[in-house]
Amino acid sequence: MSTVSSSPQTVKFAGVGGIGLVADEWNRDSAIAGRPSILMLHGGGQNRFSWKNTGQVLADEGYHVVALDSRGHGDSDRAPGADYAIETLMADVLQILDAIGRPVVLIGASMGGLTGILVADAAGPEKVTGLILVDVVPRYEKTGSARIRDFMLTNLHGFGSLEEAADAVSAYLPHREKPRSPEGLRKNLRLRDGRWFWHWDPAFMTAPGDDPELRTEHFEQAAQDLKIPVLLIRGKLSDVVSPEGVKHFLATVPRAEFVELSDAGHTAAGDDNDAFSDVVVEFVKRLTG
Repeated sequence: MSTVSSSPQTVKFAGVGGIGLVADEWNRDSAIAGRPSILMLHGGGQNRFSWKNTGQVLADEGYHVVALDSRGHGDSDRAPGADYAIETLMADVLQILDAIGRPVVLIGASMGGLTGILVADAAGPEKVTGLILVDVVPRYEKTGSARIRDFMLTNLHGFGSLEEAADAVSAYLPHREKPRSPEGLRKNLRLRDGRWFWHWDPAFMTAPGDDPELRTEHFEQAAQDLKIPVLLIRGKLSDVVSPEGVKHFLATVPRAEFVELSDAGHTAAGDDNDAFSDVVVEFVKRLTG
């Protein structure tokens, strides 16, 4: 294993219109030569800390790694006019690819995965050399998606304590063992006026906009046009990606392969991070010979 990595550095990129996008970055100047950079895109309502453990694992393997806070999430700027359209998210990432300035493997969960499909298609195989999709396909399940939206909308008013927030997460993710302490949620919440609020722009959920599920054909066409290796990781307990959705994806995307994590749901990276990281590292290593 390489010893080039250290703790991540917090950096800022410029997205569309100069919006400030915060990221954690490992090995900017010390990655092993010839290896692609890894750009990690979280799901809606999450932030860059979703990737903290896997980012460190990849960095320890000698990769340059960037874990991004998407606009309106985490420490990145909130979008002017609540512009969270998937095309705008794509345009932000395309600018980050230019700033990185070397070939990139994209890892995207849920919203980040759909963004990654469009980015990989638009950027081409010279810039994006591989794509890992974390529990997302163009034909995802409406019931699972609706459950996510309900959870996010129900808690816009915040929580009276970290313990209350932990109880809400535990009810939403019953398959995941509840942490002994709720302190880990501080990375996802901010205290304002005595209440704890999720660290993302509420307008991300409430502003008028197109629902990505209405654009299934758009995502499917972009995925089918990809000329790069694609890995789909599904949590076996997921209600967002069905076995039928996986089958259709593998039948229509030329260079796609599939891994299922038996102890994970839609939030696969957090549900079983060791197994998730092992799968990611194995795939990325194969890409780089």
